[in-house]
Amino acid sequence: MRRAGTGRGDRAARHQMLRVRGRSVAWVPPLVLLLAIAVVDWNTTGEFRIISWIVLVPGIAAAICGVWGTAVMSVLAVLTYVVVDSAWPGEYQAGWPDFVLVLIGGILATLACVVRVRGELRMLHIRDVADTTRRTVLRPLPPHWGGLEHAAVYLASDVEARVGGDFYDVQPGPHGTRVLVGDVQGKGLGAVEAASALLGTFREAGYHEADLGTVAERLEIRMLRHRRRNAALGPDGGAPAPGAGVSVDSDRFATAALVGFPEDDPCAVDVLLFGHEPPLVVGPDGVRPVPPGDGLPLGLGELAVDGTPSVRRVPLAPGETLLLTTDGVTEARDADGEFYPLAADVARAVAADPRTAEPRRLVAFVRDRTLRHCGGRLVDDTTVFAVRRDRERG
Repeated sequence: MRRAGTGRGDRAARHQMLRVRGRSVAWVPPLVLLLAIAVVDWNTTGEFRIISWIVLVPGIAAAICGVWGTAVMSVLAVLTYVVVDSAWPGEYQAGWPDFVLVLIGGILATLACVVRVRGELRMLHIRDVADTTRRTVLRPLPPHWGGLEHAAVYLASDVEARVGGDFYDVQPGPHGTRVLVGDVQGKGLGAVEAASALLGTFREAGYHEADLGTVAERLEIRMLRHRRRNAALGPDGGAPAPGAGVSVDSDRFATAALVGFPEDDPCAVDVLLFGHEPPLVVGPDGVRPVPPGDGLPLGLGELAVDGTPSVRRVPLAPGETLLLTTDGVTEARDADGEFYPLAADVARAVAADPRTAEPRRLVAFVRDRTLRHCGGRLVDDTTVFAVRRDRERG
């Protein structure tokens, strides 16, 4: 992840096609154009004067150079105009009108460059904020953490936003290591806020609570509290006016998969699903889905008849990987509107190469195949998370 405060480096990277051995050569195209116009004008007849075209030089510099580079090119354009035009006899000189054109063109190009660079810096600052938010919500995790080997890929459907409502985390604790993967309904900062609230609760409850069902209850309560708070704030973030509508965030919910790796059974995992797509167990012997859960999405638990969904223990042999995805994968469509066949595609890949079941290989495979299936046009945030017990560290 890129650190904050590296605006100049990123701005230079923007023109990496105009760099040689790490040094900027953005000044070369406008300088070549300047010399070409001067040479052509000098070697043509008086009836064909193109010296006024030199006004193009500052304009090109404004698009690819920095402020100082554009200013230098503007000055060079004016000086070149004066020198070349003065070398012609009086009756062939372009004169003051074109000189004023070149002078004003240089000034306007420099001002335009200032606006462009400020816009780039503003955009870089926004990206820094988005990256910091993403790093806070989706905190970096060691690849070997809590006795687990895992890998994750997150792709935001909004490339500029770089952060969305998908979330995941791994929380080791005295009662085993827990994993949470989910997707908040909707988009925007409201979804990010809800995801952050759920992850904060998971990191505490996942560590302290001995029972996975209790962790699930804490997540449901946190989502309800979040919704009630937003309903009280109103749609504009303040107290709702009499007769005002309900905040959109007050209806928000989240699908999630809560997984526990019990210490007393190294060949099984406990799975609790909140309206989430069942994970896949991927191993050298093939692919099988986890039984569907009976839980409603987080935030809708009040509608459930039987309360908290049940925890199911699922066999997970050594070498098998649990693959969890959000609907950005399962709902990816190709040009014909067909959904991506995740289970079948992974099964073929594992049959061809059993090493595909390794977490890092698996998430890379699913990411690439999903993007290929939908032609790179993601309609929703996409998370691919693969995890298994760490055979090297036990």
